[in-house]
Amino acid sequence: MLAATVGLAGCETNPFVRSGEPQGGAQVDETALSAQACPEPVMVEPICPEPEERIVERVIERTFEKVVEVPVAKNKMVLGSVEFFELNPGELHLKARVDTGAATTSLSALDLAIFERDGDKWVRFHMPNPKGGIPIEVELPVERFVRIKRHGFDSQRRPVVLMNVTVGDRTHLIEVNLTDRSGFDYSLLIGRNFLKDNAVVDVSRKYLAGKAM
Repeated sequence: MLAATVGLAGCETNPFVRSGEPQGGAQVDETALSAQACPEPVMVEPICPEPEERIVERVIERTFEKVVEVPVAKNKMVLGSVEFFELNPGELHLKARVDTGAATTSLSALDLAIFERDGDKWVRFHMPNPKGGIPIEVELPVERFVRIKRHGFDSQRRPVVLMNVTVGDRTHLIEVNLTDRSGFDYSLLIGRNFLKDNAVVDVSRKYLAGKAM
């Protein structure tokens, strides 16, 4: 607007445009005067810079769970959290909880009685009959005594005996500690002393080995 105004002001001071009459008696060419007249003002629109485009890159990270299958040694069997076991002596068939957190195998034994035979300590006890019949009486030499610490209870001294424990087609002679497990769902708890070097446990499954043969 300022440039256009200045141009118009200059045209008003031009003597050829102001009067249109000849000066000094000379003939003035009106066509020439028209050519010298100021041009029409041109309105120039301001040029605004284009807005700057901002490109934002979004990176979305995704974490994928990778499942790795660990091969099981050929000489090991896979057990579930609960399996059928057989105990000897006694030929007792019962369901057992497989517990990798227990150091030794534990059996529910009722009427525990320690006595001596030929100068050695023995134990007499009754194993609960899963069929509901008469409890099975067993006498075995005591291998040793073990003190078990229990959460929230006093420690307990238990006799330990040797028994043949069978699952599937596997039989192992292991130490079994005796205690009253009548308040538990399973009268037999299989610990690490049976599982070590013999089996791995899939806690999400049960009865993978079938019944003892």
